[in-house]
This record gives sequence, C-alpha cells and structure tokens, in this order.
Amino acid sequence: MTIRDAVESDLPAIIAIYNASIPSRMATADLQPISVDSRLAWFAEHTPTRRPLWVMEIDGWVAGWLSFRSFYGRPAYSATAELGIYVDPTYQRSGVGRQLLSRAIEQSPTLNLKTLLGFIFAHNEPSLLLFEKFGFERWGYLPKVAELDGIERDLMIMGRKIETGIRGLGDGERGGER
Repeated sequence: MTIRDAVESDLPAIIAIYNASIPSRMATADLQPISVDSRLAWFAEHTPTRRPLWVMEIDGWVAGWLSFRSFYGRPAYSATAELGIYVDPTYQRSGVGRQLLSRAIEQSPTLNLKTLLGFIFAHNEPSLLLFEKFGFERWGYLPKVAELDGIERDLMIMGRKIETGIRGLGDGERGGER
C-alpha cells in the first residue's frame, strides 16, 4: 500500500470511486454520476503543499483517495480544511480509510492546518465511527438539510484540533517564572 500525491492520470480512477459512492446515498449529496471533465478544475485546485489530493495505491490500483478542501474560502479560515475520503467498494473495510485519515492528521502541521473538519451524513455510521476513532468530535448538527430520494437527511460536522507540537503553559513551564 502506498499513499502518494494524485496525478492527473489518476482522475478517472478517482471519479470512478466517487461515482461508485453515489447509489448508496451515504457519502455524497451528488445524485447522478459526475464526469472527469467536470472535475478538472477541482483537481487543479489541489496542490501537494497546501491542499493535497492523495491516492492510496494497492498493487498498482487506486483503492481510495483523500482530499483537503479549504473551508469557507476566507483568509481567517486558512488553517482549517475539510476532508473528503472515498474508498473503492472492493477495498472498503480493509483499512484504506483509516490509513488515509491517519496520514492526513499526521501531515496537517506541515500543511499549516490547525483544524480538520468532516461533513458526514448522520446516517453514515461507518464514517462517523472512523472519524471518532481518530479523535474527531461532533461539533455541529444540521437537521434535514439534504434530500436524497425523497428522504430528508441530517448532516453532522465532525471536527478535530491538530496538535502542533509546540509546548505551552501547563507542560511543566510556568509563565514568567524561572
């Protein structure tokens, strides 16, 4: 298993994995499949040093992907990113999502990120549990904000602060005293 920056030639596999998630109505609010062409601009927005798009490769195949997306698009939120994780159905429940999320948390300080968010449908228990296992908390609840096949669905906002490794007061130091 290898996690690496996505390249444009990965886009068909990324889109195929995304489109495979649509029928379940668990992971995306898109109702119809999307095209590679419709995601070229989205792909171009991702840069390895600011808002990466990673793929996990297993035996030469893209098994899943993770994207960082800027939150709310205003400068004051530059240290916050929303995560999107999608796993090929063949590889679900095999650790792909766990490894991608672990890497995202680990690499966040190098991306100047202090807060990570996940916007997850409240009925998507597997994703909620995954994020909770990695220390994300339920920070927000938006009732009935999406309609999927005539069913109103709730959205959960999961959040986690990222430790920067900087020692602060309370770590054995006292402000002003020596």
